[in-house]
Amino acid sequence: MSNSGGWPVILRSDDVILRPLRLRDRKTWHRIRGINRDWLTPWEATLPHVPNNQESKNLPTFIEMISSYRREGVAQRSITLSIWHQGNLIGQISMGGIIFGALRGAHIGYWIDEAHSNKGITTKAVKMLTQFGFEELALHRIEINLRPENAASRKVAEKAGYHLEGERPRYLHIDGQWRDHLSFVRENPEIL
Repeated sequence: MSNSGGWPVILRSDDVILRPLRLRDRKTWHRIRGINRDWLTPWEATLPHVPNNQESKNLPTFIEMISSYRREGVAQRSITLSIWHQGNLIGQISMGGIIFGALRGAHIGYWIDEAHSNKGITTKAVKMLTQFGFEELALHRIEINLRPENAASRKVAEKAGYHLEGERPRYLHIDGQWRDHLSFVRENPEIL
């Protein structure tokens, strides 16, 4: 794994590369998201109805999404990377809510192509991004918040060395409702 800590963040292992999406990835990204729509919908964040809120309910275009990811990555507020396995785009992983100062924390979220689930690839991606957060950003703690019924995601968190910290009732708006989550945490042993 290597990176200088700046943008763009590119992390490599023997068979997995984490890197920002590029414009030329659009067709492949849309194809994989389309194939996996039913697989991902129960776990996808949605926007709640907020009275008198004028925010757009439309999803961003691919170009807007990439531009947003770049701005957030350069500012080190959120780092969103595509997951490539043996040259194929198979998912996405984000380290969001990056906070420095007294907290020095963040949270990780991810999705994977169903055809590549249960192969250890997501766990490897989580470990790579966690290592980046601890070594390059000197974060103290990183969380993974997941729905209690998402056994596959729980297995990823546990295999990546995260420990159950507790429950968060009605924590995130997922698939159209406020959903309970379990919070898994890893702390950086180098940041005391």
